[in-house]
Amino acid sequence: MQIDIEEYYKQYGPMVLRRCRSILRDPNKAMDAMQDVFVNLMRYRDKLTGQYPSSLLYRMATNICLNILRRDKLGPQATDDEILQEIAGSDDIHGAFEARDVVDRIFTDEKESTKTIAVLYHLDGLTLDEVAEEVGMSVSGVRKRLRNLREKVNNLKEV
Repeated sequence: MQIDIEEYYKQYGPMVLRRCRSILRDPNKAMDAMQDVFVNLMRYRDKLTGQYPSSLLYRMATNICLNILRRDKLGPQATDDEILQEIAGSDDIHGAFEARDVVDRIFTDEKESTKTIAVLYHLDGLTLDEVAEEVGMSVSGVRKRLRNLREKVNNLKEV
């Protein structure tokens, strides 16, 4: 079954944009991410079956946004002015750096799918069933990954 990209854009574009905005919290980056989702959809349209389009687009948006966040974190893209504004705008610089460090330690050796699970469950508020469907795992598998993350967090608290 051939995928109608234009129809998908009309029907699911707002959902994809909401998803991108919720993760990136930057309207311009969210628009770029949404465009990337549909560009990738066009690129791989011959390989896709057209089943569960909303789940597919939701997952593509999540992955693209997580990649953007990762790229932004790794790359020296922030100018000195942006860094200064971020520091000036923060009420608790030490707390923000500490929180970022804790999150980095939690996810350092985790699979990409575990990060996606954590975002879907804790940030987006999806149920275990919904997360399992999104990532293509069993509910018990999702539960186990979340339990392992909680144990990791508890271990970090003890250190």
